[in-house]
Amino acid sequence: MHWRRNTILGLIGLGIVILIGLGFRQPPRAVDLATVHTGPLQVTVQEVGKTRVIDRYVISAPVAGYTPRITQRVGDSVAHGETIVQLEPVRPAALDARSHAAAQARVAAAQAALQAASEQARAAAADATQAEAEYQRLQELSKQNLISPNDVERARARAASALATERSSRFAVEVSRHELETARTALQYAGGETVSGTRVAITTPVDGRVLKLYQQSEGVVAAGQPLLEVGDPQRLEIAIEALSSNAVRIQPGMRVLFERWGGTPLEGRVRLIEPVGFTKISALGVEEQRVLVIADIAAPPQQWQTLGDGYRVDARFILWESDAALQVPASALFRRNDGWAVFVADDGRARLREVTPGQRSGLAAQILDGLKEGERVIIHPDETVGDGVRIAER
Repeated sequence: MHWRRNTILGLIGLGIVILIGLGFRQPPRAVDLATVHTGPLQVTVQEVGKTRVIDRYVISAPVAGYTPRITQRVGDSVAHGETIVQLEPVRPAALDARSHAAAQARVAAAQAALQAASEQARAAAADATQAEAEYQRLQELSKQNLISPNDVERARARAASALATERSSRFAVEVSRHELETARTALQYAGGETVSGTRVAITTPVDGRVLKLYQQSEGVVAAGQPLLEVGDPQRLEIAIEALSSNAVRIQPGMRVLFERWGGTPLEGRVRLIEPVGFTKISALGVEEQRVLVIADIAAPPQQWQTLGDGYRVDARFILWESDAALQVPASALFRRNDGWAVFVADDGRARLREVTPGQRSGLAAQILDGLKEGERVIIHPDETVGDGVRIAER
């Protein structure tokens, strides 16, 4: 009987000790966990840009004279060779030998510019033909699974860019031809032999629409005074004012997405990063150094027909991307000595693990070494979380 009573008392004492130990034991730390997974990851830079017509031309008065009221309005369509206004030139004084030679030199320069533009147009046409042929060839190879889809996409973008360059070169030829006619008209009417009542027809050099009116009412205009500006709104580019610290990471040919313009996101490609920056005051009054980045819209025109000149878009440059990147939330990483580490949840306890991160987006980070897919890490660990600390998921 004594041994039975002693056993019961011992068990009661052991239970009391266990209860006292549990009472002093710290409860597990409540933490947020995230799963290490493999998925698509993009590193991007977000900037704001504006659309602008690529090829635009300012129509000016070739000679001083009197112009009637211009009937065209902003947005009106104009055709190549269409007469905008009939200018009645004033009778000029006869040119001296020096001025006459200068006028002849301008005609010669305009002829040379027209010849150069024609040669560039031929070169652009040849390049566009070659780029289209290369795109068709790579399409056939892609159907046989001999090349990656990325190669086909790059070839398609190059063919589209070459076609756009060819169109711009044809526009340049028409503009040069118009400037030659303007120079010849100025030389003809500056000789002091203008017949009374003779009018100069001012025509548009290209097909397009009126973008801006400089002179609408009738009145006297000076030689070279702008009258109106024309261009083709279906030939748009995007001018993005990027911070200089971001511009150095952007390369020609880089993929860019145009968002928040009022429609679905549009694909684009960077064409040019201008080599000269400029200072701009931000909305907070901070001076910023910015660089103009020019990008072309690679999406089919029917997707962005409602866009016009000077429209705002958000440009997201794709600096790096992967379809299968091992990643964790960026908030799980923290500095440890000269490297990086995370806390891994292991059987109810936090375990310190050193890792090697790779590329980072705003919210996620690529993991090159130290973690495996499916493991769970603590996000936003505070100072109460340490190696071996008991944890519980919130």
